[in-house]
Amino acid sequence: MKKVISIGEALIDFIPNEKNCSLKEVQNFERVAGGAPANVSAVVAKLGGKSSFISKLGNDAFGDYIIDILNQANIDTNYILRTNKANTGLAFVSLKENGNRDFSFYRNPSADMLLEESEIKKEWFHDCHSLHFCSVDLIECPMKYAHKKAIEYAMENNSIISFDPNVRLPLWNKEEDCRNAILEFLPLANILKISDEELEFITGFDNIEKAKEVLFKGNVKLIIFTKGKDGSEAHTPNKTIKVAGNVVNAIDTTGAGDSFIGSFLFNLLKDNINIEELDKISDATLEKYLLFSNYYAAYSTTKKGAISSYATLDEINNYIESCKN
Repeated sequence: MKKVISIGEALIDFIPNEKNCSLKEVQNFERVAGGAPANVSAVVAKLGGKSSFISKLGNDAFGDYIIDILNQANIDTNYILRTNKANTGLAFVSLKENGNRDFSFYRNPSADMLLEESEIKKEWFHDCHSLHFCSVDLIECPMKYAHKKAIEYAMENNSIISFDPNVRLPLWNKEEDCRNAILEFLPLANILKISDEELEFITGFDNIEKAKEVLFKGNVKLIIFTKGKDGSEAHTPNKTIKVAGNVVNAIDTTGAGDSFIGSFLFNLLKDNINIEELDKISDATLEKYLLFSNYYAAYSTTKKGAISSYATLDEINNYIESCKN
């Protein structure tokens, strides 16, 4: 089996023990390892796939903790570098009653932002099935250009390039900078995962059919459109597949979107779907993938945190069976 590689930030999420209050009102937090690309690697590994993670962490206790958590999830951490020039990033989270979140980030800069393109090695991508990235580390910093080098090497290997914009506006000086970075990298991707909350910000349209005029650019072959409890859709230039969502008692939605795309990439990896086949996947298979990822993401929201909330293959299969009964 080949592997899924993710590149980008790994950080510490401080999840509140109180719900439905602002960040300034939270008195107690729980420390968990997070960062969207790291979460995606964790999903693939927990489901039984091979995954590697590319990033840079500080030489600090938080960096040590993240390495320990990723290793426990069976992620290959050999491509994570360490530095004394910055600390590991931190994110403080407040939770609304429905499990949705507000963030406050501490990274000015954080260690992940300092990963240099010269530190990305071509040989890392020889057995790469797919490369996944997000937008948090596409701000003007060395890590942005490390992304470009990783994408270049992955493309040379005919790997699938997967992009989840995962918009986090508090990290950007201007909203326009965030949008421009997303639109710069979007044509490099073969798979684009986008949520209903991000659609209008990125494309200017609140309707996916109109938005596709913006999203199907460059190398994009498959758009995964997620709508939370309202389900998800898969769009190729020639067809659309829609599936209903799962209503659950959400405790914490942290990492739910990451769990969706991570489980989707796992199925592509498991079935050895290559880049030429992406826009030719059968309707039945696409529906099966979407349903699986819906269940996986829904399950993750019933537990606190991200990596700790992700199911193994046996756990998610048992959960799906219980939902059907």
